[in-house]
Amino acid sequence: MELKSWAVETLAASTVYLFAFFLTFEALMPVQNLFFADFYSSASLMFLPHGVRVLTAWLLGWRSVIALLPGVFITYAYLGGSNVFLPSRLSGIAISVLAAPLVFEFVARAFCDIRSGAQTEPCWVCVMGAGILAAIVTGVLTNLAFGSPPLDYFAFFIGDVLGLFVLMLVLMLVFRFIRLRGKNA
Repeated sequence: MELKSWAVETLAASTVYLFAFFLTFEALMPVQNLFFADFYSSASLMFLPHGVRVLTAWLLGWRSVIALLPGVFITYAYLGGSNVFLPSRLSGIAISVLAAPLVFEFVARAFCDIRSGAQTEPCWVCVMGAGILAAIVTGVLTNLAFGSPPLDYFAFFIGDVLGLFVLMLVLMLVFRFIRLRGKNA
């Protein structure tokens, strides 16, 4: 694969990741805080970037690690400033970009290959299942790296799974609309 293709993938994936992150933290989290003012965790209950990580890993495989790294790093720097270079934060970045492709690789070797292009028709339930596994891996490892309380694990899991579900639902509706519009044109 040539450098230009890698650059385009990286720009696209990281830009979408950043958009999902800022939509989550600047629009959805304030609404969440209105309804759940006493919520103990800083976790989003609908973390859209997890959906971006999972779908990027599904589409790009291991290339998603490089494609998402700039976006994930920028979000960690935005939240933590110079603390982005602390070992726990660097671990969090690594976990964020590696968990989903690792899960897809595991599923491909242990069960069947559900990655993009491996089958004629995408198995969206399978992608959702892999995303749930990735949410577990990401949540457990990230919270261990940060030394978070056990209740945070559940908040991260709920946010990751709901974020993936909502993102997949929105994308399916958008693509269905595009297909229907194309048939009527």
